[in-house]
Amino acid sequence: MEFLCIGLSHRTAPLGVRERLALPEARQVELLQRLAQSPNEAFLVSTCNRVELYMAAPDMNRVRESAREELQQLGGPDALEHLYEHRGEDALVHLFRVAASLDSMVLGEAQILGQVKEAFEKGQGVGAVRGELTRVCAAAFGCAKRVRTETAIGRAATSMASAAVSLASKVFDGLKDKTVLLVGAGEMAELAARHLKQAGATKLLVANRTLARAEALAAEVGATARPYEELFTLLTAADVVVCSTASPVPIFTKENVGAVGKARKHRTLFMVDLAVPRDIAPEVGELDWVHAYDVDDIQKFVAENAAARAEEAQKAGVLVAQEVARFVRDRAVRNGVPVLAQLRQRGESIARAEVERTLAAIGDGLTDKQRKSVEAMARAIVNKLLHEPTARLRSVGPEHEGNRLAGAAAELFGLEEAAPPTGAGGPNVVANGGKG
Repeated sequence: MEFLCIGLSHRTAPLGVRERLALPEARQVELLQRLAQSPNEAFLVSTCNRVELYMAAPDMNRVRESAREELQQLGGPDALEHLYEHRGEDALVHLFRVAASLDSMVLGEAQILGQVKEAFEKGQGVGAVRGELTRVCAAAFGCAKRVRTETAIGRAATSMASAAVSLASKVFDGLKDKTVLLVGAGEMAELAARHLKQAGATKLLVANRTLARAEALAAEVGATARPYEELFTLLTAADVVVCSTASPVPIFTKENVGAVGKARKHRTLFMVDLAVPRDIAPEVGELDWVHAYDVDDIQKFVAENAAARAEEAQKAGVLVAQEVARFVRDRAVRNGVPVLAQLRQRGESIARAEVERTLAAIGDGLTDKQRKSVEAMARAIVNKLLHEPTARLRSVGPEHEGNRLAGAAAELFGLEEAAPPTGAGGPNVVANGGKG
């Protein structure tokens, strides 16, 4: 099985392209079921900052073309211009870095690990993730935990939500006595609410299409839930609006926001959009009394704070390299085990046959102790002959080397049936956009 990552992110694609690939859950499931027909495996990481397919397949060239066609159909002809690809060990490195938050817009933020785990579990749930990707993800999650434990990268992180709150605080010189409207009641809204509280905001309102979810979040963070139907009445009173819904089309447009301007007396309104696709149409920012920001605007803001985490990121990168090497080495050993087992079985079978033939020729001229000595000698010869190849197969480093040795042993001893599959090694491909 070979590995592939293909996708795009905030590093390679503008928000307009990314939001075209932000699929609802039902369409994500359909995509996985098309691409992960046995023996192929796949899972899809889809966040506001990245859309990435991770796949394992014996014939990766064929699967790669199918994946590119799917992404092109979903994202439009120009989507291919922004795609990157990582194959073999490069794909493993990329996944481990993503899970460890070394490829995030906000370096070190904790949310991405949960998003990758959710994508993995979704793939498992629809039968698209089986043995190969299960082992890969377990290793990636273990690596992410090690990075969080052994470096300070997470302690210096600024989340998307906290960055949004910092921007709002700058616009108003603090949030005390400001009315903040949260539109949406998911994980991002909860995170934003907690940061708003820490920043001194006391007037928090939550509006969500499902009132019960708005009430649950409001109870948890000390806010007030309001019916979604009152959204534009609430907009009249709000100073800050934070959006994070799953709406496929913008909720706020230049027309409907502009319509409340007179009632607000054109008082300054800060609007930040943490959703992809966007909840706030880009044209809203053209209103001279509105400060509107989307996730790409926040990227520019958090980039200013990245220097403090650069040293920790270097340490984390070393850990990722170590964990990828460990996974590759362990996988090579796993691939070699069937060959080792058959090789030992073949040797022991030959030894038993020769012992029986020798003892039969000698007849009853040996004592039980002598017969056992002949049997022990035969086993010792087998063990000594197989010691070196066994040690070599168990201690291989790069995976392709393990496969090469196991395959050579299988061929030399007539064990072709036990030869391992093609491993993670393969040509490194990075197309149209480089590292993602």
